This record gives sequence, C-alpha cells and structure tokens, in this order.
Amino acid sequence: MTVSDPITARAAELRALLHRYGHEYYVLDAPTVPDAEYDRLFRELEALEAAHPELKTVDSPTLRVGGKPLPQFQPVQHAVPMLSIRTETDVTAAGALAFDASVRKELALGDAGAPVQYIAELKFDGLAISLRYEQGVLIRAATRGDGVTGEDVTQNIRTIRQIPLRLHGEAPPLLEVRGEVYMRRDDFDAMNEKQLAAGNKAFVNPRNAAAGAVRQLDSTITATRPLSFFAYGVGELAGWISEPQTHSGLLDALDGFGLPVCAERAQAQGGAGLVTFHDRVAGLRADLPFDIDGVVYKVDALALQRELGFRSREPRWAVAHKFPAQEALTTVEAIDVQVGRTGAITPVARLAPVFVGGVTVTNATLHNEDEVRRKDVRVGDTVIVRRAGDVIPEVVGVVLERRPMVAEPGADLFSPAQRPQYAPFALPAACPVCGSHVVREEGETIARCSGGLFCSAQRKEAIRHFAGRRMMDIEGLGERYIDNLVELEYVHGVADLYRLTLDDLLEMKRRADERDGVVAETVKVGQIASKWAENLIEGIAASKRPLLARLLFALGIRHVGESTAKTLADWFGDLALIRKAPAPLLRVLPDVGATVADSIADFFAEPKNQQALDALLAAGVEPADTHAPSTGWREKLDVAELYAVLGIAKLTPLRSRQLAELLPTPAALAAADIAGLNGLPADVLASLQAWLAVDGHRGMLNELDAQRIALLASLPAQAEVAGVLAGKTLVLTGTLPTLSRDEAQALIEAAGGKVSGSVSKKTDYVVAGEAAGSKLVKAESLGVAVLDEAGLRALLGEVEV
Repeated sequence: MTVSDPITARAAELRALLHRYGHEYYVLDAPTVPDAEYDRLFRELEALEAAHPELKTVDSPTLRVGGKPLPQFQPVQHAVPMLSIRTETDVTAAGALAFDASVRKELALGDAGAPVQYIAELKFDGLAISLRYEQGVLIRAATRGDGVTGEDVTQNIRTIRQIPLRLHGEAPPLLEVRGEVYMRRDDFDAMNEKQLAAGNKAFVNPRNAAAGAVRQLDSTITATRPLSFFAYGVGELAGWISEPQTHSGLLDALDGFGLPVCAERAQAQGGAGLVTFHDRVAGLRADLPFDIDGVVYKVDALALQRELGFRSREPRWAVAHKFPAQEALTTVEAIDVQVGRTGAITPVARLAPVFVGGVTVTNATLHNEDEVRRKDVRVGDTVIVRRAGDVIPEVVGVVLERRPMVAEPGADLFSPAQRPQYAPFALPAACPVCGSHVVREEGETIARCSGGLFCSAQRKEAIRHFAGRRMMDIEGLGERYIDNLVELEYVHGVADLYRLTLDDLLEMKRRADERDGVVAETVKVGQIASKWAENLIEGIAASKRPLLARLLFALGIRHVGESTAKTLADWFGDLALIRKAPAPLLRVLPDVGATVADSIADFFAEPKNQQALDALLAAGVEPADTHAPSTGWREKLDVAELYAVLGIAKLTPLRSRQLAELLPTPAALAAADIAGLNGLPADVLASLQAWLAVDGHRGMLNELDAQRIALLASLPAQAEVAGVLAGKTLVLTGTLPTLSRDEAQALIEAAGGKVSGSVSKKTDYVVAGEAAGSKLVKAESLGVAVLDEAGLRALLGEVEV
C-alpha cells in the first residue's frame, strides 16, 4: 500500500518537531513546550509508524526506546584509531608548565617566542564512544575497544536523548564524532534509589553504571538508564568544505550541529593559561553535576597538531592533567600478594572498609616491595588511603603513632621496652599461584613470577600473546574464545590449544552461553553453528610450523620482541641450542644486552617453563626453519670476548685477553686456583676470586664451556655470504606505493639489514612513503640518507624473500 503524501509529510514534520524539542530539553535545558505536548506528538508518530512501517527512518525518535535484544556485539574497525592521551600525574602547576615546555621544544619555539594557544577542557569520567554520521544521520556508534577495534553499540546509543539522530544545519557528508558517555551524579543517585526500592543491588559509581548500560545486549534496559553525552573531538571526516582550523572552532561547529559540548572549556595562552584553567576547574569540581578526574590540554591549531604528530600511540599535542586525589584513614587487616596477567607480583593491603572518593574501598595497592618497605606498611597499621587518579586506591603512608606495639620479652614492668606487634613485609621467593621462582631484575622495582607459560594467573595473557598476529598468528582465536577456554578449563597452557577438538569447542560455546544467559539465534531454530569452530581448528593446525623467530616471540619472554627473537633465531638456528644457552653466551650477540640475556636465560632456567615448552613440542609444534648456527659465532665464541661479558669488576677487555691467554677455556677458569695465578694485577685477581666465590658461578662457567664447544662443532664449514644490507640499520615511515610495512621489513632483513622503529645518528637509511611524518623530518635534520620505495628496491637489487 502506498502511503499518501499528507501522511508522509506529517511523519516528517513530527520527526523534525521531536528532534527540535528533544534538543531544547536535553541539550539546551530550555524546553519550549510542556512534557505533555512532547508525549502527545511522540505517540502520534508511534501510531503512524505502526500503521505504516515503511515510514520508520533510521533517525526516528521512536528508536530511542530500544530495539530487539542482540545475541552479541559486532566488532567495528575504527577508520581513525581512538588513541589514548598521555596522563600528567604531577597535579601541581608544574604539570601544566611541563606540557607547555615540551610543546615549545617540539615546535622549536624557544623561550622568547609568542605563547602557544591551547584549548582546555574537562576530562570526563565515563566511556569513550565514536558516533558515525553520514549525510547528517547517525548510522553507527562504537566503543573505543582497544583503540583499533571497538564494538557496535548503535542500538544502545540511540536511546541517549542528548545525542541527535540527525545533525542540525549543513553537516559534512561523513562526520565521525568522538565523545564520552557518562552519568550525572543526581541521575545516578535517583537510579540507585529505584534499584534499592525494588530490592536490587545498587550500582557502585556513575562511571561503572554508564559503561554497563552502554554494553547491554538489550537496548530496552539501556533506555531506562539516565545516560548523558559530551562531544570532544572528531575521527574520520569527508567533504567538510568549511572545516575549522582550530580545535576550539571544531567544538563550536559540533555544538552548532546539535551535539552536546561541555561549556566548561576555554582557550588558554601558554603554560600560565593552562595553570589558571586547572586551578579554576579544581575549585569548581565539587559543584559540577558529573564526575571528572582532571582536565585535558590540547594545542588549539590543527595545523600545529599535525606538525607535532604522535609519540608511540599518544599525541604530542595533548595531555590529561590530573587533580589531587581524595584521602581517608583506615587500618590494614592483612597484606596479600597478587600475581598480575603479565606476572607482576604486587603486594595488596586488605583494609577495614572505608569510603574514599565516592566508593567503599577494601583493598589498596602497595605497588612493589620497595614501596612497602619505604612506607613500612605492616598489618595492624592505621594508614592514609587515597584513590590515585580517583580510580586505583593506594596507601599513601602510615600513622606511626597508632601502630600496634607489644612489650619486649623480659622488659621492666614499669618502663617496658616496646616493639611493633607485626613484622615488616617480605616478598615471597616463590609465586603464590604456581610456585615458580620470583625474579627481580637489577634496577627494576617490580618482581615477577618466572613461570610465564605455566602460571595460571598469566594464562589468558600468555595465550593472547602466543596467538597474536605477529607471533603464532592463530586465526579466529579471539579474546572471547580465550577467556572461555581458560575459564571453563579446556586450556591450561598453550600446548592444550593443539589438543582441542571440534566437540570441545562446541561444548565450550554451549556452556559459555548457558553461563551468560545467552541463547544464540541458531540454537533458537534448532541448529548448532559449527563453521567458526571448524575454522578455529584449522587456524590452530596451520600454526604448527612457525618460523623459529615467531615461536620465540610467542613464548612471551620478558624483553624479547620481534627483533631480539629474530637475532636469536638467526644466530642459533635451533630452539634446542637457545634453551640451553647461559646468559654470557647470549650477551655477546648484537643488540642483546645483559638485561635481555639474563631474562632469556632465566626464562629457560625455570623448570615449569621447560615443561610447558616440552608439552608444546610434543603437541606437534615445530619450527619450520631450523638451520645450522651462524658462522659469525666463530668470532663471538672467542674466549676473551666471553670473559669480557661475565660482569666481573676490573675485568676490562684488555684484562680479558690476558686472562684468556692464562686460562684458555671457561672450564679452565672454573677450575682455577686464582690465588696461584700470575700475570694479572692484584686487584683484578681479587675481583676474580670474589666473583668465583659466588654460588653457581663456577657451574655456569662449565655450562658455558660445554655450550661453546657444542656450538663450534655444529657450525657449517662454509662461511655464509653476507647480504647487501649486512650491518645496516633502516627505518620505515609512511605508506609505500606497493609494499606493506611487513613486506618491506622482510625484504630488508632478507638482505641482512635491521629495521628499527626510531631514527638516530646510527640509522643508515630512512625509507619514506606517503605521510611520512616526524621520522622523515628527523632524518633530514640528522643528514640521514632518505630513500623512496624505488630507491629501496634499487639498493636491494634482486633480493627476494
């Protein structure tokens, strides 16, 4: 049936009126019609759409009541990554001034130049959201996720009445708006009153309530939650003819399109202007109707933002400046140790419950062993607790006059000597979760469990890393499946992945759905979807023959990234040799310093890691490119060079050569009587004697000698032909015409070169493509040779991967 023109026109008129009245009410807080009139028009539009479903558009106000529950959120790839910004934790004026100084330095403005103009905004305590408008209509909303991939939450975001479903005025054809979903404190309190009145559990804080509402699979539930929104930036853009040239202009434009933009923002001149804004907002903070945890400073000119670029995954042109946290007093009931997902051992104070910063706190981090000892936190102490950054509770200090004390044994009755009732904290020598030995690197404050492949506390993280694209590249093994496989105990270590069956995966999915109260659409119609499981089994099987470098990277050895893994693979050629290599043997390799070498040796020294690795090999995983060790070992295995990396005080390269003449093998040094050794200065001999007296050093020398002999015996007789880029360091930047970054890196490494992530005086070439950015600028300033893709190919000649 064709809808008559009057009905179509009336529906359009109603949509326009409801958009206008909603904006006046929810964004401007200046309604021009009574609620009853809005409700009457809303019911009229609902009735028209019910009678004529074809009239319902994607921007209809009736969509705000929610839609059909979703089985799960769909992933969304952000066209422009939603990157985080650096946090300045110095809450004084110095934090703002430091940011201004860094910007001026990057822009080479000097001290006497004009002040930089900034835009200063509030840092909202909510959930980051991306809104995609096409031709002015909201077509998709997504969470930040990991910054690259988020989740499609469009149905839920449409229920937030502050967010326009259709933009006002002449919006660009494509506009991706970035902003924050949050919950006002008064709305949060009212919601909790309703929860408690209904006999339900109250929500902990506004931020968690807002985040939970956005991630509801049933948008009708989200529609009942009082969510709000502020826009603070943009992502992908196209066709914006009058695009502003400043960030402040951008915010004004978003405001003009009908998007809510916080009025508490200001242009600030130089560091002094930032300090003024920070101080002013700190004074307003308690009176704001919503929670903030600081302010954000951004360079206002978009051209300068582009010039400043990014440092790693953070913009140089923006920073979040925190406020001082809130504090309270409570007592320590116990000190436990937690093992983090990366193996970090963290002491945690269990506290008598105390209300701090809007929440009840029962646990507080003590950070690390040094921090506990510095503050001397003990069981029974009265402590000052602060919510650091208004999020993570921490113990600031101890009120010593309240420490529980007991009389010393045998003390005089009238003047008893006192001592603390509880002993100082001591970090355990073994992991409380898996029993692996705890290691703490020199110069590090964090102690770690060494059982990375074995420890259940690290299991999910170990598997995520192992399966990653640049590691074992197990296609289809996403985070959700890893969580379920571990939580439902189908996988206890990486080797178990290779024993999974199709039935295991289907059963795991069924149990996970039952646990989560989810009924898949296929199950509703009597079918069981199995293609995903078949693909995952194939993906796991396809990863059984990795390159040795990828396998080493996948093991998650601390400090071992792609470059170090490739160095190990190229030089040793065989996993069995790497597993037995003592630290000094590793230290002589290029780009493997003492810290990295010790970390590798320590990883393989843990029996539980060896056990996990044996299980992995037994499951059929085998490097596809095992080869003889590099002939470069002949030079590296020179005894004098090995002596020089032992870390013995006074043993300089010259003294190492002299020692090698006296004791030509590490085994000879292990067996030597240093007191009877002639030919070296007395202080060197004393240092040698002290080093050999350390438990385990003589045994390590014997092991080093055995591995040295084994390596020499396995070297190929014929010397290898060096690649055309042997010994050269190259940096890739920008987008090349035909080569991906991985392809270009593979070509360079196949020719013997090394690819670095940063430009320095030691860089031989920078290969620059389109949108090369700051690396190209730095190369030109240092006089480093710059190549395009054609120049790289010419340099490589006929080299192929």
